[in-house]
Amino acid sequence: MRSTTTTVKATAGYRVFTWFNIVALTVVGALTLYPFLNLAARAFSSEAAIRGGEVFAWPVGFNTTTLQSVVSQEMFWINYRNTVVYTVLATAIAMVLTTTFAYVLSKKHLKGRTFLVGLALFTMFFTGGLIPNYVLISALGFKNTIWAIVLPQAISVFNLLVMKSFFENFPTELEEAAAIDGLSTYGIFLRIVLPLSKAVIATMILFYAVAFWNSWFQAFLYMDNPSMYPVTVFLRNIIAGATGTGEGLSDIAVQVGANVKAVTTLLTVLPIVCLYPFIQKYFVSGVMLGSVKG
Repeated sequence: MRSTTTTVKATAGYRVFTWFNIVALTVVGALTLYPFLNLAARAFSSEAAIRGGEVFAWPVGFNTTTLQSVVSQEMFWINYRNTVVYTVLATAIAMVLTTTFAYVLSKKHLKGRTFLVGLALFTMFFTGGLIPNYVLISALGFKNTIWAIVLPQAISVFNLLVMKSFFENFPTELEEAAAIDGLSTYGIFLRIVLPLSKAVIATMILFYAVAFWNSWFQAFLYMDNPSMYPVTVFLRNIIAGATGTGEGLSDIAVQVGANVKAVTTLLTVLPIVCLYPFIQKYFVSGVMLGSVKG
């Protein structure tokens, strides 16, 4: 049987529209990428070029003094390890709590569902404040422990609502068929629902991982031991200590003071930038599946 295909001839207006989109998106992409390129360029430029305003999208007077000064410190690697541990553990806890809570809230026959949703929304707009939180963390004995970082931010209400919306759109026929086959509620959730929710789960992992990786205030507030700090606090302390106009300072100190912000920012965002391409294919579909109803 011969197959027929229909060829639609592009009109002049359509071609103009296509080229306009290409140019517009290229400009937007370049404007979005430029700050990161400028940051990387400043991280590897000399102090004279930075202060002279000569650095734009590529290094001028290539220099790695500040980078070597930061990564040569043992405490940097200790705090970097802490950040990895905090991020992995906190993300795992957050995903367990968020997925289970969202799945429960997605069931319209659940008694008290409206109250639970309202309770979650209330915490999204109102908090106890800094001092009550500090008193609570201290009373629970969480100060100077990993739990002061991973537990208080365990559930993001925004992520919870996105996952709840996704589970509400999940085909009920699949769950009913699994129940007929003898699966319990936990079995349905673990063996049917979660494997078919990879897109939204990957998106939520990215959201949580970025939030925990960049978090520094919790550790700054609740930890006194520098060996327990995440790398963000370590880098923040470096930036706070790298002050001065250059008078009476060594050449190395002047160089460090000139681009320490760029180097520390680059070291902080680089792991997330490297992680994103591996889960980018799930990102858009995960957000759309969890935010569009119908």
